[in-house]
Amino acid sequence: MRRTTLNLTFAIGYLVVAFGVLHARANPATSYEASIYAGTPALVWVALAVALAIAVGTTLVCRDREQALGIGLGALVVTTIVSLPVIRNYRYSGMGDAMTHLGWTRDLVEGSLAPHELFYPAVHSLGSVLHFLGGVSIERGLLLTMVVLFVPFLLFVPLVVRDLSGNALAVGMAAVVSWMVLPINNIATHMGVHTNSNALFLVPVVIFAFVAYVRRRATIDRLPLGLSPFSVLIYVTGVALLLVHPQQMINVVVLFAVIAGVQFLARYRYDDHPILNHPTTYAQTLVLGTIFTVWAATNERFRQAVIGLVEGLAAEDIGTAAEVDEREAALTEIGGSIGELFVTMFLEAAVIGLLVALFVLATWLGWTSVDRETGSFVTYFGIGLLPLGGMFLIYFVGTPTMAFRQVGFIFVVLTILGGLALAHLFGRMAQYITTPGANAVASLVIGAFLVLGLMTVYASPIIYDPGQHVTEETFSGYEATLTSDDDRPLAGLGYDPFRYDHAINGLEGEETLSGATAASGEVDHEAFEAGNYSGAYTGDDYYLAITDYDVTREIDVYQELYYSEAALEGLERDPAANNVISNDEFELYEISSDE
Repeated sequence: MRRTTLNLTFAIGYLVVAFGVLHARANPATSYEASIYAGTPALVWVALAVALAIAVGTTLVCRDREQALGIGLGALVVTTIVSLPVIRNYRYSGMGDAMTHLGWTRDLVEGSLAPHELFYPAVHSLGSVLHFLGGVSIERGLLLTMVVLFVPFLLFVPLVVRDLSGNALAVGMAAVVSWMVLPINNIATHMGVHTNSNALFLVPVVIFAFVAYVRRRATIDRLPLGLSPFSVLIYVTGVALLLVHPQQMINVVVLFAVIAGVQFLARYRYDDHPILNHPTTYAQTLVLGTIFTVWAATNERFRQAVIGLVEGLAAEDIGTAAEVDEREAALTEIGGSIGELFVTMFLEAAVIGLLVALFVLATWLGWTSVDRETGSFVTYFGIGLLPLGGMFLIYFVGTPTMAFRQVGFIFVVLTILGGLALAHLFGRMAQYITTPGANAVASLVIGAFLVLGLMTVYASPIIYDPGQHVTEETFSGYEATLTSDDDRPLAGLGYDPFRYDHAINGLEGEETLSGATAASGEVDHEAFEAGNYSGAYTGDDYYLAITDYDVTREIDVYQELYYSEAALEGLERDPAANNVISNDEFELYEISSDE
């Protein structure tokens, strides 16, 4: 393709993204959106689809400057999708951990909490800085923080692969796989203000520092204590990852320890191998491990997490298996299935994972054309996946949430190896159906995977999980409720409102994600359905909060599995229920006891 035609194509791509952003900005969310995909105007998606099609084609086909422009365009499209809550003026997004992180950030801003008092203060500190410097609300500052921490993932995955292999097709494939955002699974990793998930997007930065340390030679003299600039880069990025979330730091230490072990065995086993020319990672593993141990061992939250894991391992019911059985039964009742959900959420990830496994095995057997230097890094990461997978199995038995967080880290590594695997696959295909034919097949297959990946970046009814959009009306309704002097307990409809208490009143230094700071809970759905509103929560008077999110989840998505529309209508007529706050998104009822 001629340079003029390419330049015009890129200009169209970047212009349609700009149009999409402006059009999305001009059509902000005016009410609760169960799906940010359905809520965003169709014209925005058309514009982003056109730009993404251009990005995929040019990234896979072009080289050098043109490929870089294609990668930049694709990264811009995906960043735009991730930024939609900010662009479309959401008050906030996230009703679980995100609310507690909002509370901690509020404590930082108000001075009742210092950053070093938190186990992982980076997200909250950055949100506070954006709040003060940008003059935006704390909620918006945190949403911007989510975007800022996501961008390095899109930038450094192709950079890592470029340093690993230097193969332009592999770099392009890695970039496209990164656009699928495979580490997000919407089970335990989420696109939002969720520190564990946010940390995943910094992992490629640490891996890039490692690859640079191994592959590149510093052009300046060593620093004091015998340190090299690239070694210092490993420590700096590792500490940054630790401050965002320590669990991902543990995984990095494990990965580095495996690499150090491979290097040791290679020196014992071989007389001539590329690994013998690599600087060792013994010191880096020891230093990062020591930093983590010193940081974590003195923290109560870390000790509680370890105790919880041990208790989960000793429990009679196997953690994840019991949870899967329960969810499968619920899905069946509303016409869904685990199989359908797996295809929607994990098909592209499973295929990429399978291809990577076959590629690593073929490389070890000598069946690929990968050079020995690149093959060394395939060995590093391939063997590194074994203990990471073992950790997943331990979590799987003991702590289901931690298991799927571990899956998130594993898919960061698989994203990097996926670029190499796909490049090898379609490179071999080109030998049989010509290079243009292989590029066309690659674009179609990767394009389909991209659609699957991007349609589940955010939760939506398509995965039986409505979006956690927090509207202005919902926030103000809870604010009026939780800032009053009334000490009556507050119940939610299938949702414990204590997270809103965290977000609005702060936590004042408390480091728990599992305990309410005020008396709160969920109403019993069986009593509620029977019309026994007074006895659905406690024997005393209480408040019941119902939001559009609750109604959408229970009526539209769960199809009245737990709470029915008839029961909600009955609440309006019940003499024990008095509606004390009402707006378009939030209802608060004062429920009197039978006594």
